[in-house]
Amino acid sequence: MWKRIWAITQKEFIHTLRDRSTLGLLLTLPLLQLFLFGFAIDINISHIPMAVADQSLDAASHAFVAAMQNSGYFDVTMVVNSEAEATRVIDAGDAQVALIIPTDFAALVARGEAQALMLIDGSDLFTTMAAFNVATVIAQTHASELVMERVARSGLPITGALPLDTRVRILYNPDQIQIWLVIPSMTAMLLQTASVAMTALAVVREREAGTMEQLLVTPIRPLELMLGKMAPNLVIAMINMLTVVAAGVTIFGVPFRGSFWLFFILSLLYVFSGLWLGLFISTISKNLKQAQQLITMIIMIGTVLGGFLFPRHSMPPLLQWAGNLFPMTFFIPIARGIVTKGVGLDSLWSHVIALGLYSLGMMILAARLFRQRL
Repeated sequence: MWKRIWAITQKEFIHTLRDRSTLGLLLTLPLLQLFLFGFAIDINISHIPMAVADQSLDAASHAFVAAMQNSGYFDVTMVVNSEAEATRVIDAGDAQVALIIPTDFAALVARGEAQALMLIDGSDLFTTMAAFNVATVIAQTHASELVMERVARSGLPITGALPLDTRVRILYNPDQIQIWLVIPSMTAMLLQTASVAMTALAVVREREAGTMEQLLVTPIRPLELMLGKMAPNLVIAMINMLTVVAAGVTIFGVPFRGSFWLFFILSLLYVFSGLWLGLFISTISKNLKQAQQLITMIIMIGTVLGGFLFPRHSMPPLLQWAGNLFPMTFFIPIARGIVTKGVGLDSLWSHVIALGLYSLGMMILAARLFRQRL
């Protein structure tokens, strides 16, 4: 048995090593994606271009505009005269936010009746959310400072003005460094993409070339054939994992707080689940084009529902259930737990069991369909 598996494995390794351009692409593409996420993509929105329509031009309005600009999230790029002009500026794309301050702003602030209007370009999701949240916090903070000044001038004790002081402490990533959040999730995405795509395309391509029938006339059995064809893809996927993690730790300074060997073993289990999923795709695909379309669809849906882009707890229950059809759903909490939090099996056992059951179920399903298709 093992001799037959080793013979197929050697054949697959020789075929993989001969196609050097594809092999080079498979090994370098994950690093390219890592550098894009690390240097080019930034989800922490700042320096949003802002237009200001200050119709009061007094000390209070200047202080409010300065509070917005000094936060680092807004840059005053132009001054307009009215709300209509501010809307036209946003329509033209010259600014994404506009602050309109009414006349007699200082007098209204003194009476506690001041209101300012902020217009936000709602066509950009991330900018809209960042501008809305930050502007709300800055306005509330500025209002609190005004209240404190008024209390101080009245001679009352300042401690009575703020009865609650909430201290926020961010664990594991106190500086909110983006790449620290990206590396674990990106490792999960790349491993799923590599394992699923390589296996599915390799099997379908060999079936279309007619070489699958030649292998079947040999004494090798279907299960042995599957294991032999998966071996090179398993090695490439694990090399990708090691390069991404090593680049994240050495180049971007991402701390690896947990057990590396635990992460390696669970990554191996995760890659096996992706290989079986790729084999399943190859059995239901009639040709190479259909396999490519299914791979693209599964990877895209798995990335969204697996929690790579958006938190799963905010999804509807039906979509949360659908996310369980993809192995990334179970591995992302494992990767984040080991790399970022430094926890062990005692905190991750439920995700590990779910991933193991998923791998076992997909192996049985893929193996049965593979035999039927042959």
